[in-house]
Amino acid sequence: MDTDLDTLAIALYVTADDLLKAHPEQVPQRPEVGFVERISDAELIVLAVMQAFLGYTSEARWLRYAHRHLRPMFPYLPRQSGYNKRLRKLNGTMAWLAAELARHVPVASDDVWVVDSTPVECGRSRETAKRSDLAGWAEYGYCASHSRYFWGLRLHLVCTLHGLPLAWALTGAKANERDVVEHLLDSTAALQDRPTRRRQIIIADKGYSGREFETGLTEVGIDLLRPARKGEKPRPGQRFFKPLRQIIESVNDTLKGQLDLEAHGGRTPAGVAARVAQRILALTTAIWHNHQANSLARRNLVAYDH
Repeated sequence: MDTDLDTLAIALYVTADDLLKAHPEQVPQRPEVGFVERISDAELIVLAVMQAFLGYTSEARWLRYAHRHLRPMFPYLPRQSGYNKRLRKLNGTMAWLAAELARHVPVASDDVWVVDSTPVECGRSRETAKRSDLAGWAEYGYCASHSRYFWGLRLHLVCTLHGLPLAWALTGAKANERDVVEHLLDSTAALQDRPTRRRQIIIADKGYSGREFETGLTEVGIDLLRPARKGEKPRPGQRFFKPLRQIIESVNDTLKGQLDLEAHGGRTPAGVAARVAQRILALTTAIWHNHQANSLARRNLVAYDH
């Protein structure tokens, strides 16, 4: 199998179409009478993933490009309003599909996870913060990694050492990172379905320190590896922390640098959620397809972004 965008799009369409037909409960409900799809959900999802790979943050510009260059692949292309509405309704479907693709990658069973949160900026002016539909969910927060304040959300991500996303959540900028991880562990099948014969390791930063949090992880068979806080004794495994810790930073950089996460352009909660799910699905699809093609570089998007 080749690692190029056309081959990935075909493979994703065939797989998504089969999965959605086998699980009709995962697609939005529509009237049984009087509604005829001119572009299927699987086709629309493939179109969205290609948009993320090719770096089109404007849906209008993306659809103009698709009309000029992608007609052989998509006999019908929706207008911007239709594309926007359908994509928002497919938010949950894209998240579910990303989890299904991840299950078919062997590294999903890795016994080491990396966890972190990263800012998803939603505006910079005071007027935006006051008048935006995101107000109340988006809020002011501080990013210690980049020493900057921002107004927006946080993307909390749990992934493997190969960068494969296993679980994620969007929260306000001030959400407690430990509470979000506990919620993901309790609610995400991919994090619960692990062998009981071995202990799981989570690599995190100092923000995840907490006696009750670490005790709770230990009770369910998970060991937390993090750097020692000021005044703490050196922690076990600290010499391995820095090189492994860079993995989550590189995953965040892939989402922001290659998949334009911070240029999402969403102005409503549904819009932001759909655009984040679109990029998580694109990253998962690249890793899944690289595995299918026996590529050694699992998280390599170079073959798909031009």
